[in-house]
Amino acid sequence: MDAPGGTTLDFTQAGAPHPERESLPPVPALTVLSHPDLSRIGDRVFLGELMLGREALLSRQEPRFSAPRATSGEPLADPYLSRRPYRFSPLPDGGVALHRDGSPIPVAADGSPAVDRQSFSAAALNEGVVLEVAKRIVLLLHRRPLPGPAPPPAGGLFGESAEIEEVRRAIARAAPLPVPVAIRGATGTGKELAARSLHEQSGRAAGPFLAVNLGTLPPSLAAAELFGARKGAYTGAVQDLPGWFGRADGGTLFLDEIGEAPPEIQVMLLRTLETGEIVAVGSQVPRRVDVRVVSATGADLEAAVRAGRFRAPLLHRLAGLTFRLPPLRRRREDLGRLLLHFLAAELAALGVEIPKSHAAAEPWIPAPMMAQLARCDWPGNVRQLKNVARQLAVEGRGQATLVPGPWLDDLLPATAPLAGHSPVEEKQAETGAPATRHRRKPAEISEDELLAALRANRWNLKATAGALGIARTSLDILLEQSTQVRAAADVPPEEVRAAFARCGGDVTETAAALEVSERALRQRLKDLGLR
Repeated sequence: MDAPGGTTLDFTQAGAPHPERESLPPVPALTVLSHPDLSRIGDRVFLGELMLGREALLSRQEPRFSAPRATSGEPLADPYLSRRPYRFSPLPDGGVALHRDGSPIPVAADGSPAVDRQSFSAAALNEGVVLEVAKRIVLLLHRRPLPGPAPPPAGGLFGESAEIEEVRRAIARAAPLPVPVAIRGATGTGKELAARSLHEQSGRAAGPFLAVNLGTLPPSLAAAELFGARKGAYTGAVQDLPGWFGRADGGTLFLDEIGEAPPEIQVMLLRTLETGEIVAVGSQVPRRVDVRVVSATGADLEAAVRAGRFRAPLLHRLAGLTFRLPPLRRRREDLGRLLLHFLAAELAALGVEIPKSHAAAEPWIPAPMMAQLARCDWPGNVRQLKNVARQLAVEGRGQATLVPGPWLDDLLPATAPLAGHSPVEEKQAETGAPATRHRRKPAEISEDELLAALRANRWNLKATAGALGIARTSLDILLEQSTQVRAAADVPPEEVRAAFARCGGDVTETAAALEVSERALRQRLKDLGLR
């Protein structure tokens, strides 16, 4: 169960090194995120001519988009698009300029109407520029490595982005090796899916795959839960318990949230990894088990080691190989396919099918909604997208078009507009100068500025985040760190009741008077029986 030395394979950046594509630089590309014909979602085209200093055209009839690795393609073919093309031209810094050439067909770039000539830097292309065309089609303008050999089967890791393909290749390379694997990545990125795929492609596929979240184990019972217990070892142990390791014998044990393991459990895990043996609680006789351990965490274990909360030897033993799963914001080209995949699954569970579609149909997935989704940072990653799909499916079943409710703005973090909301940006739009993003770092915002913005926006958190130029989730962090802002839950009940009465039962006015979040106040009022 031991692995000499550890190797880290990091796939969070587009175009991660790989022997088959090291010599192939990323190429500008367009990927379809939404289209009236749902079968076209995920189609893409490489704009290789831009790499040669030539222009690329986009219209109803050109270029030809195709599914990944397909041998032929088709134009967008939406009858509401003009045959008169937009032009893309290369910029000296590796960026791309979009030329509308007076086209009457509207196009928005990252949420704002594109000017007649709009420039996107190389950095913007690396991030991905969301283009909403004719209010019907959403494209992602980005840079992507040219496709290498077909990746291994998805194994639950759905998507065609370069980042997720590299993860699938890495899993295929690691699966037959008899070493522990540590999976790193933010919450919701699919760490358990990766662990299951690793198991299914290994020689242990016929054995059990068991998953346990160490953060949910009661500390007093963690040892018995993991390593087993003899009858009578503790109150309630009315029979021998095999434990997770015992039940996983001959297969794979996935230890999620490994950073939550208590210190005494860390010692026992280290011994098991070194010897291949477990000792049940209440026994002194070791038992040999054949278990491949796959661990996962989104925490900084190296920092935990420095702080004395995690044992360095255990970290090294766990990390025979380390995979790092990319966050959803690094694989935006997968967003349309993932959303459609989840919508189909959620509707199937409700006994409903996705409506039939074609190029001239009214888009079932509204382009403005898809563009909004594509511009989000997705702190909850794929899990958050799945939750959005579930809500859309429940509310949109049987409808000709999905209609997102106001819950969508609450569920997703605020997105900063590209242009049109400041005198500088308005001037850029008038003159055709390149627009730039104005997203700020939370560290740039003082407490005084935070309070001023909250008061100016009457404690509407979404509006405050937009005014400050930060993501909604970043505002939450600033509020938690502030020494001058109080939570609605901390306001004394009598103060809440007095303010509510003084404001005539108006929640918005009460929130402004108390200087707390209106959303949080609504819950507090409900808890106090005032609503």
